[in-house]
Amino acid sequence: MARLLVIEADGGSRGNPGQAGSGSVVIDPATGDVIAEVGRYLGIASNNVAEYTALIEGVRKALTIDPDAELHVRMDSKLVVEQMCGRWKIKHPDMAELAATARQLLTGTPVRFEWIPREKNSRADAAANRAMDLRADFDR
Repeated sequence: MARLLVIEADGGSRGNPGQAGSGSVVIDPATGDVIAEVGRYLGIASNNVAEYTALIEGVRKALTIDPDAELHVRMDSKLVVEQMCGRWKIKHPDMAELAATARQLLTGTPVRFEWIPREKNSRADAAANRAMDLRADFDR
């Protein structure tokens, strides 16, 4: 049986577009402990670009920890969750490209997406804000 890893991901943009960052945490569902955290400073970008970047970076990190893991992605971006599940059409070319990158990373990986309320995504939100505040990437 594959190991389950939970990814919480969030992106933000101060201005939309504006100074943007993404944050992702990888969680051990058995303990609830954060086992990895990634923040990316994106410069000037939209909130949607930041949200997709958070997804991509969280998946990359989780698959670095365990390439055979099953993933449970939780995000407060209804847009990203619905688009990645195929229920909503992707109209913007930049979003289509980012979604294709995410799908390519996820090829062969069992994954489940879940929309969560913003207040339940505070760890990823904090990582995204830290990246924007620092104007720098981090990976721990």
